[in-house]
Amino acid sequence: MKVIDLFAGIGGLSAGFQNAGFEIVAAIDNWQATMEIYQNNFDHDAFLMDLSQISDYQIFKDYQPDIIIGGPPCQDFSSAGKRDENLGRADLTIAFANIIAQVKPTWFVMENVERITKSVTLQKALKIFKEAEYGLSYKILDASYCGVPQLRKRFFLVGLLSTPDGFLDYHLNQYLTDKPMTIFDYLGNELGIEYYYRHPWSYKRRAIFSIYEPSPTIRGVNRPIPKGYKKHSGDAVDITENVRPLTTIERSYLQTFPKEFKFKGTKTDLEQMIGNAVPVKLGEYVANKIKEFYCLNQRA
Repeated sequence: MKVIDLFAGIGGLSAGFQNAGFEIVAAIDNWQATMEIYQNNFDHDAFLMDLSQISDYQIFKDYQPDIIIGGPPCQDFSSAGKRDENLGRADLTIAFANIIAQVKPTWFVMENVERITKSVTLQKALKIFKEAEYGLSYKILDASYCGVPQLRKRFFLVGLLSTPDGFLDYHLNQYLTDKPMTIFDYLGNELGIEYYYRHPWSYKRRAIFSIYEPSPTIRGVNRPIPKGYKKHSGDAVDITENVRPLTTIERSYLQTFPKEFKFKGTKTDLEQMIGNAVPVKLGEYVANKIKEFYCLNQRA
């Protein structure tokens, strides 16, 4: 099936769907730096566009997509943001919904942070999808149960034209792992360390983690250990010379980008791009659920 990826970033969702056997035909984002990385790693069309300003939907229709996927920017919903839907980025979720309603692909997939479920914006988007005659399935997935060594909860909404709601619920719950994946499960001893520093939101939270547990959510910031850091009661160990922050590239591994993935840009930009990305294996998990459903219904 042909796929267009909107708000594609550096391509975590694209890579996941591509790994599952889907054909990505185009990707769109509005940040030049992400598109340069995307174009260095994928062979299909990828271009800059402000999706909030779309009035002509023919550009999407020309690709004849079977599926449109995307993760509209989540900062207005995220616990890392200001949690204010009136700041403008929440409107991009509505822009995504309007594109779906106008282009009418057979399927769509929308990814966002868990907190979007508490938003007025999601209710508006759901209304647009239902008026466009989509059946809807949704689930909050913890990436650590989907082949990603990271505690990262994300909301996935899957739509299928002219189908009852809940059509994919069973599949989304099938084959989740029995326990969360740890860094060691995924990388073994490749990092060369057992413990690492991850800068906390506040010093009321722990900052030292072990590779024998899932990573906390990879965010868009990565800071050095501050001088005089005081051990938190939840820290895995004391600060020693063997404890360090993960490098930018190591953090991309925890987002399950392959080692051959090519990154370029400033450290600040790369940290933000990697933190914003959908983990590749999480996207692949959802893509495989769609493929399972499709194949079963084709046989029927």
